[in-house]
Amino acid sequence: MAPVFSVLFAIFLATQAQAAGATENPIIAAAQQAETELNARVGLAIHDTGSGNSWQYNADERFPMTSTFKVLACGALLARQDVGDEDLSRQVPISQSDLVTYSPVTETWVGQDISLAALCDATLRTSDNTAANKVLEALGGPDAVTTFLRSMGDEVTQLDRWETELNEATPGDLRDTTTPAAMVSSLHELLLGEVLSPAAQATLTQWLEGNEVGGPLLRAGIPDDWRIGDRTGAGGHGSRSVVAILWPPGQAPLIAAIYLTQSDASMEQRNAAIAAIGTALAETVSSMR
Repeated sequence: MAPVFSVLFAIFLATQAQAAGATENPIIAAAQQAETELNARVGLAIHDTGSGNSWQYNADERFPMTSTFKVLACGALLARQDVGDEDLSRQVPISQSDLVTYSPVTETWVGQDISLAALCDATLRTSDNTAANKVLEALGGPDAVTTFLRSMGDEVTQLDRWETELNEATPGDLRDTTTPAAMVSSLHELLLGEVLSPAAQATLTQWLEGNEVGGPLLRAGIPDDWRIGDRTGAGGHGSRSVVAILWPPGQAPLIAAIYLTQSDASMEQRNAAIAAIGTALAETVSSMR
C-alpha cells in the first residue's frame, strides 16, 4: 500500500490550494484567524475525494495526536482481524488497576470480560482512555501502531506512549505526533483505500459516526444534512484536534485533519475556532459545486 500512500502524500504537499498566504481561501483564512486570536499553532489538511481539491495550512508540521490516534489503533486491530491474526469478538478482562483518567465506559466494566469490538466502540464513541489502552495492549503496545502505519506507507506518524501520558504534548517532543498531511493520507487509506476489507471499513466508519464527544468542533460548523464520522483529541499546552470523514449530501467524502496546540485559550475558544474552520469548509465546498 506504500505507493498509493506516497501518491496521496505528494498531492497534499503540492502547491494546489495550500499556500500559507492564500488568505483569499476561507479555510486558510479561518486557520490563520485561529492562530492569531488564540495565539496558537494551527495546522490542517483537507482532501476532497470527489473533486481532487485539497487545502493545507502548516500541513507538514508535527502536532500532538492526542486522542486522534485512536482511529489508527482501531484500524490496526481491524486489519489484524482481516488477515486472521485477531478476532474482535475475543474478550479481555477489565480490572480496577487498568483504569486511567477519563474512562466513562470501562469504569462500569471492572470485573468483566469485554470484547475487543466493544472496547473499540468505547474508544471511538466516548474517547475512553482505558478502552484505548486495552486496544493497544491487544496490538502489542504503541509501537505496534507505528509499525502498522509504516506498513501502509506512513513514514511520519508515530505513537510512543500509552494513555494518558501521550497527551502531554510538550512543544518540540516528537513522541506521539503526526502531521495533518500524513494523518489525512492514513485516514484515506483506512477508510477508502485497500488496507481494510469493505466490512472492516464499514465498521470503522460506523464507530466514527457514533462519536458522542465531537459536537462542539467540526460538527458544530457543518450543515445538519452533512454526514460526519470523527475522532477528537485534547491534551497539554492547549492542544485540541479533530480528524474526520465528511459527506456533503449526494457527494463524495472529504477527509480532514485539524490540529491546534500551544495556546492558553479556553477549551470553548479552541472548539469554536475549529467549528469556524468547519463552517469555512462547508461554504467553500458548496461554492465549488
